[in-house]
Amino acid sequence: MIIFEMISKLNKRICLNKERSIHILSRVEMKNQENKIKETLTSPNEIRESLKDKSIWIYYKKYSKTPVTQKYMLVVVKVLNNEGEVITAFFTDRIKKGEIIWRKN
Repeated sequence: MIIFEMISKLNKRICLNKERSIHILSRVEMKNQENKIKETLTSPNEIRESLKDKSIWIYYKKYSKTPVTQKYMLVVVKVLNNEGEVITAFFTDRIKKGEIIWRKN
C-alpha cells in the first residue's frame, strides 16, 4: 500500500509505502514528520549519491526547529529509472559523504 507518491526536485516519481512508513514514523523524533519528508524531497538543500550504491540518493534539508533541535532531515531513496522509493528518513547533525548530484544555490 502506497502512503504517498510525489514528484521530487529532480523530477523523479517517489513513493513511500506503508511498511517503510511504519518503520520511519515509529521513531519518537519522527512522529508527525511526514510533511518534512515530503518537503525534503521537493525542496532539498542538497542531494547526494551514496558512495556504496549509485542507485541510492540521499536528500537533505536543514530545519532550524525539529523535535531534536536544529538538524537536517535526511531521506534515503532507492532510484531506478525515473522512479524511487523512500527507504528511510531521520534527523542528522551533518551531511554525510557522497557525490553531490544537486545543491541549492
